[in-house]
Amino acid sequence: MPFAEPARGDGPDAARVPAPGSGPRSWAPLLAVCAGYFMVILDVTIINVAVPVIGRELAASLTGIQWITDGYTLVFAGLLLTGGALGDRLGNRRVFCSGVAVFTAASAACALAPNAGFLVAARLVEGLGAALIVPGSLALLQQAYPEPAARSRAFGLWGSMAGIAASAGPLLGGLLVSTVGWRWVFLINLPVGAVCLLLTLRNVARSPRRATRSLDWPAQCAVVATVALLTAALNEAGRRGWSDPAVLAGLGLAAVAAAAFALRERLARSPVLPLGLLRARAMSGGAVVGLLFNFAFYGMVFTASLEFQHQRGFSALATGLALFPAVAMTTFASVLSGRLSGRTGDRPLVVCGMLLAALGLAGWAAAGDDPAYPLLIAPMMAAGFGTSFALTGSTTTVMGAAPPAYAGAASALFNTTRQIGSATGVALGGSLLAAAADYSTGLRTSMAIGALAYLTAAALAWRSVPVRARPAS
Repeated sequence: MPFAEPARGDGPDAARVPAPGSGPRSWAPLLAVCAGYFMVILDVTIINVAVPVIGRELAASLTGIQWITDGYTLVFAGLLLTGGALGDRLGNRRVFCSGVAVFTAASAACALAPNAGFLVAARLVEGLGAALIVPGSLALLQQAYPEPAARSRAFGLWGSMAGIAASAGPLLGGLLVSTVGWRWVFLINLPVGAVCLLLTLRNVARSPRRATRSLDWPAQCAVVATVALLTAALNEAGRRGWSDPAVLAGLGLAAVAAAAFALRERLARSPVLPLGLLRARAMSGGAVVGLLFNFAFYGMVFTASLEFQHQRGFSALATGLALFPAVAMTTFASVLSGRLSGRTGDRPLVVCGMLLAALGLAGWAAAGDDPAYPLLIAPMMAAGFGTSFALTGSTTTVMGAAPPAYAGAASALFNTTRQIGSATGVALGGSLLAAAADYSTGLRTSMAIGALAYLTAAALAWRSVPVRARPAS
Protein backbone atom coordinates (compact mmCIF):
# COMPACT_ATOMS: atom_id res chain seq x y z
CA MET A 1 0.00 0.00 0.00
CA PRO A 2 1.51 3.35 -0.96
CA PHE A 3 1.86 5.77 1.93
CA ALA A 4 2.27 9.02 0.03
CA GLU A 5 -0.80 11.22 -0.31
CA PRO A 6 -1.57 14.26 -2.42
CA ALA A 7 -0.69 17.39 -0.51
CA ARG A 8 -1.40 21.05 -0.77
CA GLY A 9 0.23 24.01 0.92
CA ASP A 10 -1.34 25.57 3.97
CA GLY A 11 -1.69 28.85 2.10
CA PRO A 12 -1.95 30.16 -1.45
CA ASP A 13 1.72 31.08 -1.66
CA ALA A 14 3.15 27.95 -0.10
CA ALA A 15 6.76 27.34 -1.12
CA ARG A 16 9.68 25.22 -0.14
CA VAL A 17 12.66 26.74 1.60
CA PRO A 18 15.71 26.41 -0.66
CA ALA A 19 18.63 24.30 0.38
CA PRO A 20 20.75 26.18 2.88
CA GLY A 21 23.66 28.09 1.54
CA SER A 22 26.34 30.03 3.32
CA GLY A 23 24.30 33.10 4.23
CA PRO A 24 22.86 33.68 7.69
CA ARG A 25 19.29 33.55 6.37
CA SER A 26 19.75 29.91 5.42
CA TRP A 27 20.10 29.00 9.09
CA ALA A 28 17.07 31.02 10.25
CA PRO A 29 14.70 28.00 10.06
CA LEU A 30 17.12 26.03 12.23
CA LEU A 31 17.29 28.81 14.81
CA ALA A 32 13.50 29.09 14.88
CA VAL A 33 12.90 25.37 15.34
CA CYS A 34 15.68 24.92 17.90
CA ALA A 35 14.40 27.84 19.98
CA GLY A 36 11.01 26.14 20.33
CA TYR A 37 12.55 22.75 21.10
CA PHE A 38 14.92 24.28 23.66
CA MET A 39 11.99 25.80 25.58
CA VAL A 40 10.18 22.48 25.71
CA ILE A 41 13.10 20.43 27.05
CA LEU A 42 14.28 23.17 29.42
CA ASP A 43 10.87 23.16 31.11
CA VAL A 44 11.26 19.47 31.94
CA THR A 45 14.31 20.04 34.17
CA ILE A 46 14.35 23.70 35.21
CA ILE A 47 11.31 23.16 37.44
CA ASN A 48 13.10 20.62 39.66
CA VAL A 49 15.16 23.27 41.45
CA ALA A 50 12.26 25.73 41.75
CA VAL A 51 9.50 23.40 42.95
CA PRO A 52 10.48 23.33 46.67
CA VAL A 53 10.32 27.14 46.77
CA ILE A 54 7.06 27.14 44.79
CA GLY A 55 5.54 24.67 47.24
CA ARG A 56 6.41 26.87 50.21
CA GLU A 57 5.19 30.14 48.67
CA LEU A 58 1.93 28.72 47.30
CA ALA A 59 1.29 26.43 50.31
CA ALA A 60 1.05 23.42 48.00
CA SER A 61 0.53 19.90 49.31
CA LEU A 62 2.93 17.10 48.44
CA THR A 63 0.48 15.87 45.79
CA GLY A 64 0.26 19.37 44.35
CA ILE A 65 4.04 19.63 44.16
CA GLN A 66 4.20 16.28 42.35
CA TRP A 67 1.61 17.41 39.81
CA ILE A 68 3.47 20.67 39.18
CA THR A 69 6.41 18.54 38.04
CA ASP A 70 4.74 15.47 36.53
CA GLY A 71 1.59 16.97 34.99
CA TYR A 72 3.62 18.68 32.26
CA THR A 73 5.51 15.48 31.41
CA LEU A 74 2.36 13.35 31.32
CA VAL A 75 0.51 15.62 28.87
CA PHE A 76 3.64 16.22 26.80
CA ALA A 77 4.45 12.52 26.37
CA GLY A 78 0.84 11.43 26.00
CA LEU A 79 -0.08 13.83 23.18
CA LEU A 80 3.10 13.65 21.07
CA LEU A 81 1.61 11.29 18.48
CA THR A 82 -1.55 13.39 18.35
CA GLY A 83 0.58 16.47 17.68
CA GLY A 84 2.40 14.63 14.91
CA ALA A 85 -0.86 13.49 13.28
CA LEU A 86 -2.27 17.03 13.46
CA GLY A 87 0.90 18.37 11.80
CA ASP A 88 0.61 15.89 8.93
CA ARG A 89 -3.06 16.79 8.45
CA LEU A 90 -3.10 20.58 9.01
CA GLY A 91 0.49 21.50 8.10
CA ASN A 92 3.48 21.19 10.38
CA ARG A 93 4.30 24.91 10.40
CA ARG A 94 0.76 25.82 11.42
CA VAL A 95 0.69 23.28 14.26
CA PHE A 96 4.24 24.20 15.36
CA CYS A 97 3.34 27.90 15.58
CA SER A 98 0.12 27.08 17.41
CA GLY A 99 2.14 25.04 19.89
CA VAL A 100 4.61 27.89 20.47
CA ALA A 101 1.73 30.32 21.05
CA VAL A 102 0.00 27.95 23.50
CA PHE A 103 3.25 27.18 25.32
CA THR A 104 4.20 30.87 25.66
CA ALA A 105 0.74 31.89 26.90
CA ALA A 106 0.71 29.00 29.38
CA SER A 107 4.16 30.03 30.64
CA ALA A 108 2.81 33.51 31.35
CA ALA A 109 -0.11 31.96 33.23
CA CYS A 110 2.33 29.84 35.27
CA ALA A 111 4.32 32.94 36.21
CA LEU A 112 1.15 34.72 37.36
CA ALA A 113 -0.33 31.73 39.21
CA PRO A 114 -1.99 32.83 42.48
CA ASN A 115 -2.23 29.28 43.89
CA ALA A 116 -1.05 25.73 43.33
CA GLY A 117 -4.22 24.56 41.54
CA PHE A 118 -3.95 27.33 38.97
CA LEU A 119 -0.27 26.52 38.42
CA VAL A 120 -0.99 22.81 37.89
CA ALA A 121 -3.66 23.65 35.28
CA ALA A 122 -1.29 26.02 33.49
CA ARG A 123 1.43 23.36 33.49
CA LEU A 124 -0.98 20.92 31.83
CA VAL A 125 -1.61 23.47 29.07
CA GLU A 126 2.15 23.93 28.73
CA GLY A 127 2.41 20.18 28.13
CA LEU A 128 -0.18 20.48 25.35
CA GLY A 129 1.87 23.23 23.68
CA ALA A 130 5.02 21.12 23.95
CA ALA A 131 3.28 18.15 22.32
CA LEU A 132 2.39 20.37 19.35
CA ILE A 133 5.91 21.82 19.06
CA VAL A 134 8.18 18.77 19.13
CA PRO A 135 6.82 16.56 16.30
CA GLY A 136 6.67 19.51 13.93
CA SER A 137 10.22 20.57 14.76
CA LEU A 138 11.86 17.60 13.03
CA ALA A 139 9.34 17.63 10.17
CA LEU A 140 10.07 21.34 9.52
CA LEU A 141 13.82 20.71 9.49
CA GLN A 142 13.33 17.87 7.03
CA GLN A 143 11.30 20.22 4.86
CA ALA A 144 13.65 23.19 5.17
CA TYR A 145 16.87 21.28 4.47
CA PRO A 146 16.24 18.68 1.73
CA GLU A 147 19.96 18.28 0.94
CA PRO A 148 21.26 15.31 3.03
CA ALA A 149 24.45 16.94 4.36
CA ALA A 150 22.67 20.12 5.46
CA ARG A 151 19.86 18.05 6.95
CA SER A 152 22.31 15.99 9.00
CA ARG A 153 23.93 19.15 10.37
CA ALA A 154 20.51 20.56 11.21
CA PHE A 155 19.44 17.34 12.96
CA GLY A 156 22.74 17.36 14.87
CA LEU A 157 22.19 20.87 16.22
CA TRP A 158 18.55 20.07 16.98
CA GLY A 159 19.69 17.06 18.99
CA SER A 160 22.24 19.09 20.92
CA MET A 161 19.44 21.33 22.19
CA ALA A 162 18.03 18.44 24.23
CA GLY A 163 21.26 17.76 26.09
CA ILE A 164 22.00 21.43 26.67
CA ALA A 165 18.48 22.26 27.86
CA ALA A 166 18.12 19.17 30.06
CA SER A 167 21.45 19.61 31.80
CA ALA A 168 21.41 23.41 31.95
CA GLY A 169 17.93 23.42 33.52
CA PRO A 170 19.07 22.87 37.12
CA LEU A 171 21.87 25.43 36.74
CA LEU A 172 19.65 28.10 35.21
CA GLY A 173 16.79 27.31 37.60
CA GLY A 174 19.04 27.61 40.64
CA LEU A 175 20.39 30.94 39.37
CA LEU A 176 16.93 32.41 38.71
CA VAL A 177 15.36 31.18 41.95
CA SER A 178 18.24 32.51 44.05
CA THR A 179 18.28 35.94 42.36
CA VAL A 180 14.94 37.11 40.88
CA GLY A 181 12.48 34.48 42.14
CA TRP A 182 10.77 31.31 40.93
CA ARG A 183 8.29 33.09 38.64
CA TRP A 184 11.15 33.92 36.29
CA VAL A 185 11.57 30.19 35.63
CA PHE A 186 8.44 30.63 33.49
CA LEU A 187 8.81 34.27 32.43
CA ILE A 188 12.06 33.43 30.65
CA ASN A 189 9.99 31.53 28.07
CA LEU A 190 8.12 34.64 26.93
CA PRO A 191 10.89 36.38 24.93
CA VAL A 192 12.14 33.03 23.61
CA GLY A 193 8.64 32.09 22.45
CA ALA A 194 8.08 35.47 20.80
CA VAL A 195 11.38 35.27 18.89
CA CYS A 196 10.69 31.66 17.90
CA LEU A 197 7.24 32.56 16.54
CA LEU A 198 8.57 35.56 14.61
CA LEU A 199 11.47 33.61 13.07
CA THR A 200 9.19 30.72 12.11
CA LEU A 201 6.59 32.90 10.40
CA ARG A 202 9.24 34.88 8.52
CA ASN A 203 11.70 32.16 7.53
CA VAL A 204 10.01 28.74 7.52
CA ALA A 205 7.93 27.85 4.47
CA ARG A 206 4.31 26.79 4.77
CA SER A 207 3.98 23.03 5.07
CA PRO A 208 1.80 20.72 2.98
CA ARG A 209 -1.64 19.93 4.32
CA ARG A 210 -3.34 16.59 3.85
CA ALA A 211 -6.92 17.42 4.73
CA THR A 212 -8.19 14.01 3.60
CA ARG A 213 -6.13 12.27 6.28
CA SER A 214 -8.28 10.98 9.11
CA LEU A 215 -6.97 11.59 12.62
CA ASP A 216 -8.38 8.20 13.78
CA TRP A 217 -9.46 9.36 17.21
CA PRO A 218 -9.84 5.85 18.72
CA ALA A 219 -6.17 5.17 17.94
CA GLN A 220 -5.16 8.60 19.27
CA CYS A 221 -7.01 7.95 22.54
CA ALA A 222 -5.30 4.56 22.84
CA VAL A 223 -1.89 6.19 22.35
CA VAL A 224 -2.64 8.87 24.95
CA ALA A 225 -3.80 6.22 27.42
CA THR A 226 -0.75 4.03 26.76
CA VAL A 227 1.86 6.75 27.18
CA ALA A 228 0.10 8.51 30.07
CA LEU A 229 -0.40 5.28 32.04
CA LEU A 230 3.14 4.10 31.35
CA THR A 231 4.72 7.44 32.25
CA ALA A 232 2.64 7.73 35.41
CA ALA A 233 3.52 4.18 36.46
CA LEU A 234 7.22 4.77 35.85
CA ASN A 235 7.17 8.04 37.79
CA GLU A 236 5.40 6.36 40.70
CA ALA A 237 7.82 3.39 40.57
CA GLY A 238 10.62 5.72 41.60
CA ARG A 239 8.67 6.70 44.73
CA ARG A 240 6.61 3.61 45.59
CA GLY A 241 8.76 0.76 44.28
CA TRP A 242 8.19 -1.58 41.34
CA SER A 243 6.05 -4.06 43.30
CA ASP A 244 3.48 -1.47 44.43
CA PRO A 245 -0.08 -2.42 43.29
CA ALA A 246 -0.69 1.01 41.75
CA VAL A 247 2.51 0.71 39.68
CA LEU A 248 1.67 -2.82 38.53
CA ALA A 249 -1.89 -1.79 37.67
CA GLY A 250 -0.61 1.17 35.65
CA LEU A 251 1.82 -1.03 33.70
CA GLY A 252 -0.90 -3.62 33.04
CA LEU A 253 -3.39 -1.02 31.82
CA ALA A 254 -0.70 0.54 29.61
CA ALA A 255 -0.11 -2.87 28.00
CA VAL A 256 -3.86 -3.27 27.37
CA ALA A 257 -4.05 0.20 25.80
CA ALA A 258 -1.02 -0.57 23.60
CA ALA A 259 -2.66 -3.77 22.39
CA ALA A 260 -5.84 -1.83 21.62
CA PHE A 261 -3.79 0.67 19.60
CA ALA A 262 -2.10 -2.10 17.60
CA LEU A 263 -5.47 -3.74 16.85
CA ARG A 264 -7.01 -0.43 15.82
CA GLU A 265 -4.07 0.38 13.53
CA ARG A 266 -4.40 -3.02 11.86
CA LEU A 267 -8.10 -2.40 11.12
CA ALA A 268 -8.08 1.35 10.39
CA ARG A 269 -8.42 2.58 6.80
CA SER A 270 -6.20 5.60 7.54
CA PRO A 271 -3.90 4.62 10.44
CA VAL A 272 -1.97 7.12 12.53
CA LEU A 273 1.27 5.32 11.69
CA PRO A 274 0.92 2.41 9.24
CA LEU A 275 2.10 -0.91 10.63
CA GLY A 276 4.10 -1.38 7.43
CA LEU A 277 6.32 1.48 8.56
CA LEU A 278 6.63 0.08 12.06
CA ARG A 279 7.74 -3.25 10.61
CA ALA A 280 10.56 -1.49 8.77
CA ARG A 281 13.84 -2.24 10.56
CA ALA A 282 15.11 1.34 10.25
CA MET A 283 11.94 2.85 11.75
CA SER A 284 11.42 0.49 14.67
CA GLY A 285 15.13 -0.10 15.31
CA GLY A 286 15.97 3.62 15.26
CA ALA A 287 13.11 4.35 17.68
CA VAL A 288 14.29 1.66 20.13
CA VAL A 289 17.88 2.96 19.90
CA GLY A 290 16.52 6.38 20.92
CA LEU A 291 14.69 4.81 23.85
CA LEU A 292 17.84 3.03 25.05
CA PHE A 293 20.23 5.97 24.92
CA ASN A 294 17.73 8.29 26.60
CA PHE A 295 17.23 5.62 29.28
CA ALA A 296 20.96 5.48 29.95
CA PHE A 297 21.79 9.20 29.66
CA TYR A 298 18.93 10.65 31.71
CA GLY A 299 19.26 7.88 34.26
CA MET A 300 22.91 8.93 34.63
CA VAL A 301 22.02 12.64 34.94
CA PHE A 302 19.32 11.91 37.54
CA THR A 303 21.40 9.62 39.75
CA ALA A 304 24.48 11.85 39.40
CA SER A 305 22.41 14.87 40.51
CA LEU A 306 21.28 13.00 43.63
CA GLU A 307 24.84 11.84 44.29
CA PHE A 308 26.24 15.36 44.09
CA GLN A 309 23.52 16.95 46.25
CA HIS A 310 22.76 14.27 48.85
CA GLN A 311 26.11 12.55 49.27
CA ARG A 312 28.58 15.31 48.46
CA GLY A 313 26.56 18.26 49.78
CA PHE A 314 26.59 20.29 46.57
CA SER A 315 24.06 23.10 46.16
CA ALA A 316 21.70 23.12 43.17
CA LEU A 317 23.94 25.63 41.42
CA ALA A 318 27.08 23.60 42.17
CA THR A 319 25.35 20.45 40.92
CA GLY A 320 24.59 22.15 37.62
CA LEU A 321 28.24 23.12 37.33
CA ALA A 322 29.34 19.59 38.25
CA LEU A 323 27.22 18.19 35.40
CA PHE A 324 28.61 20.71 32.94
CA PRO A 325 31.21 18.32 31.41
CA ALA A 326 28.37 16.17 30.08
CA VAL A 327 26.55 19.25 28.78
CA ALA A 328 29.60 20.75 27.12
CA MET A 329 30.14 17.65 24.99
CA THR A 330 26.59 17.51 23.61
CA THR A 331 26.87 20.50 21.27
CA PHE A 332 30.35 19.58 20.05
CA ALA A 333 29.41 15.94 19.43
CA SER A 334 26.16 16.79 17.60
CA VAL A 335 27.86 19.28 15.28
CA LEU A 336 30.72 16.87 14.61
CA SER A 337 28.42 13.93 13.83
CA GLY A 338 26.34 16.10 11.52
CA ARG A 339 29.45 16.97 9.54
CA LEU A 340 30.88 13.45 9.49
CA SER A 341 27.68 11.67 8.46
CA GLY A 342 28.08 12.78 4.86
CA ARG A 343 31.45 11.01 4.72
CA THR A 344 30.94 7.93 6.85
CA GLY A 345 27.18 7.38 6.84
CA ASP A 346 25.03 7.03 9.93
CA ARG A 347 25.70 3.49 11.17
CA PRO A 348 29.38 3.96 12.18
CA LEU A 349 28.54 7.14 14.09
CA VAL A 350 25.65 5.61 16.04
CA VAL A 351 27.58 2.43 16.89
CA CYS A 352 30.74 4.28 17.91
CA GLY A 353 28.76 6.78 20.00
CA MET A 354 26.97 4.02 21.89
CA LEU A 355 30.20 2.11 22.53
CA LEU A 356 31.95 5.24 23.83
CA ALA A 357 29.03 6.08 26.13
CA ALA A 358 28.95 2.48 27.40
CA LEU A 359 32.65 2.70 28.19
CA GLY A 360 32.04 5.92 30.15
CA LEU A 361 29.29 4.52 32.39
CA ALA A 362 31.16 1.26 32.85
CA GLY A 363 34.15 3.32 34.00
CA TRP A 364 31.96 5.13 36.56
CA ALA A 365 30.58 1.80 37.83
CA ALA A 366 34.14 0.49 38.24
CA ALA A 367 35.49 3.66 39.88
CA GLY A 368 34.81 2.51 43.44
CA ASP A 369 32.48 3.45 46.28
CA ASP A 370 33.40 7.10 46.69
CA PRO A 371 35.53 8.25 43.74
CA ALA A 372 36.94 11.78 43.68
CA TYR A 373 35.03 14.15 41.43
CA PRO A 374 37.88 14.53 38.89
CA LEU A 375 37.64 10.78 38.20
CA LEU A 376 33.99 11.24 37.16
CA ILE A 377 34.62 13.95 34.57
CA ALA A 378 35.77 11.53 31.84
CA PRO A 379 32.79 9.15 32.28
CA MET A 380 30.33 12.07 32.10
CA MET A 381 32.06 13.48 29.03
CA ALA A 382 32.00 10.06 27.35
CA ALA A 383 28.28 9.60 28.05
CA GLY A 384 27.39 13.11 26.86
CA PHE A 385 29.57 12.89 23.76
CA GLY A 386 28.48 9.36 22.80
CA THR A 387 24.75 10.04 23.24
CA SER A 388 24.79 13.22 21.15
CA PHE A 389 27.15 11.65 18.59
CA ALA A 390 24.56 8.88 18.02
CA LEU A 391 21.48 11.11 18.13
CA THR A 392 22.01 12.65 14.68
CA GLY A 393 22.28 9.29 12.93
CA SER A 394 19.33 7.73 14.72
CA THR A 395 17.18 10.80 14.00
CA THR A 396 18.13 10.69 10.32
CA THR A 397 17.35 6.96 10.23
CA VAL A 398 13.84 7.31 11.64
CA MET A 399 12.95 10.39 9.60
CA GLY A 400 14.43 8.89 6.44
CA ALA A 401 12.32 5.75 6.85
CA ALA A 402 9.08 7.74 6.74
CA PRO A 403 7.56 9.26 3.58
CA PRO A 404 6.83 13.01 3.72
CA ALA A 405 3.13 12.33 4.33
CA TYR A 406 4.05 10.76 7.69
CA ALA A 407 6.99 12.98 8.72
CA GLY A 408 5.13 14.40 11.72
CA ALA A 409 4.01 10.96 12.89
CA ALA A 410 7.55 9.56 12.55
CA SER A 411 8.97 12.47 14.54
CA ALA A 412 6.31 11.93 17.19
CA LEU A 413 7.10 8.20 17.40
CA PHE A 414 10.82 8.88 17.83
CA ASN A 415 10.30 11.50 20.51
CA THR A 416 7.67 9.41 22.32
CA THR A 417 10.04 6.45 22.63
CA ARG A 418 12.78 8.79 23.86
CA GLN A 419 10.44 10.24 26.50
CA ILE A 420 9.56 6.73 27.64
CA GLY A 421 13.29 5.95 27.83
CA SER A 422 13.93 9.03 29.95
CA ALA A 423 11.08 8.25 32.34
CA THR A 424 12.21 4.63 32.65
CA GLY A 425 15.82 5.61 33.33
CA VAL A 426 14.85 8.09 36.03
CA ALA A 427 12.36 5.69 37.65
CA LEU A 428 14.78 2.77 37.67
CA GLY A 429 17.62 4.94 38.96
CA GLY A 430 15.46 6.18 41.82
CA SER A 431 14.32 2.67 42.68
CA LEU A 432 17.88 1.32 42.71
CA LEU A 433 19.07 4.12 45.00
CA ALA A 434 16.15 3.55 47.37
CA ALA A 435 16.45 -0.25 47.46
CA ALA A 436 20.23 -0.62 47.76
CA ALA A 437 21.86 -1.29 51.11
CA ASP A 438 24.02 1.81 50.65
CA TYR A 439 23.87 4.75 48.25
CA SER A 440 27.08 4.01 46.35
CA THR A 441 25.97 0.44 45.56
CA GLY A 442 22.71 1.68 44.05
CA LEU A 443 24.56 4.34 42.06
CA ARG A 444 27.11 1.88 40.64
CA THR A 445 24.36 -0.61 39.77
CA SER A 446 22.47 2.13 37.93
CA MET A 447 25.59 3.07 35.95
CA ALA A 448 26.25 -0.58 35.07
CA ILE A 449 22.68 -1.01 33.79
CA GLY A 450 23.07 2.21 31.76
CA ALA A 451 26.27 0.84 30.21
CA LEU A 452 24.43 -2.36 29.28
CA ALA A 453 21.66 -0.29 27.65
CA TYR A 454 24.25 1.56 25.57
CA LEU A 455 25.81 -1.76 24.47
CA THR A 456 22.38 -3.09 23.48
CA ALA A 457 21.76 0.07 21.49
CA ALA A 458 25.09 -0.37 19.69
CA ALA A 459 24.19 -3.94 18.69
CA LEU A 460 20.72 -2.90 17.54
CA ALA A 461 22.13 0.05 15.57
CA TRP A 462 24.51 -2.29 13.75
CA ARG A 463 21.50 -4.25 12.49
CA SER A 464 18.92 -1.51 11.94
CA VAL A 465 20.69 1.76 11.06
CA PRO A 466 21.60 1.89 7.37
CA VAL A 467 24.97 3.31 6.39
CA ARG A 468 23.09 5.79 4.20
CA ALA A 469 19.54 6.90 4.92
CA ARG A 470 17.18 5.46 2.32
CA PRO A 471 14.18 7.54 1.27
CA ALA A 472 10.88 5.86 2.05
CA SER A 473 8.49 4.93 -0.73
